[in-house]
Amino acid sequence: MKIAFLYAGQGSQSPGMGRDIYEQFPQIRPVFDAKPLGLDLEALCFDADADTLAQTQHTQPAMGAFAAAVTALLREAGVAPDAAMGLSLGEYGALHASGVLDSAALLELLTFRGRAMSEAARGIGSAMAAVFGLDEAELRAALTTVEGDVWCCNFNCPGQIVIGGEASAVQAAINAAKGAGAKRCVPLKVGGPFHTPLMAPAGEALEARLAEMALAAPTIPVVCNVDGRLLSAGRTVAENLVLQVQSPVRFEAGLRTLLGLGIDTFVEIGPGKVLTGFVKKVAPEAVTYAIEDAASLAIAIQAIGGKL
Repeated sequence: MKIAFLYAGQGSQSPGMGRDIYEQFPQIRPVFDAKPLGLDLEALCFDADADTLAQTQHTQPAMGAFAAAVTALLREAGVAPDAAMGLSLGEYGALHASGVLDSAALLELLTFRGRAMSEAARGIGSAMAAVFGLDEAELRAALTTVEGDVWCCNFNCPGQIVIGGEASAVQAAINAAKGAGAKRCVPLKVGGPFHTPLMAPAGEALEARLAEMALAAPTIPVVCNVDGRLLSAGRTVAENLVLQVQSPVRFEAGLRTLLGLGIDTFVEIGPGKVLTGFVKKVAPEAVTYAIEDAASLAIAIQAIGGKL
């Protein structure tokens, strides 16, 4: 068995996330009790309503706290990853799992990133949408017929690509995609045109912040969103994260890289089962577990052979 930890991204958050884990496992309470850059994580994760939690500046550190807590409990139970990858903000959870960031640095950096992305999106009339049923070449051809700024920004799994940009251009792109044979197009509730060039100001802010930080070398392979390949010696962690915030997420390619490493078991960490759904589209034979709460944590640990 070779295991990869997969860390969920924005959109998977849910009110009350992590409360039962917090109550059952006092050893991880310091993670949720942290106040990165003055943010009350415990109140945010356990008491905030869905609209508050969905705000980018809140979602990112909340998801980071869940990721750090579950990762610690898995390791305590003897379940360690052979590799890691995340979706968008989830890449930071993967870097934490690899030892690049400790939990304090993870939470502070995601709090900073969430605020920087919210600020970059301020005043931009933007939108994002998931397009189903077209491959990359077909969708890119459709986008060439559209006026305005719209880009492919997430390549999630076969037949599912997310587009984002100016709201009017995204709507025009939806119409063009349907005309090109898309099965359906689903507008997404997001706070900005993430993973597009419109996030360049957030990239600049991250670059300055990361220059102040000491990042450790990864102890396990980490697959990057930017190209779906292993974090290479030719690009530092900081350079990768600056690019990542304003570049398309190549999640499907990343899954294929993990499969090439011999990964056969995928553990999704974060509320929801989005990433394990992507895995099944790429590798139906793979074994998957989704850890959303204390019950699913216990199931995954027992199935893998750990003991908490």
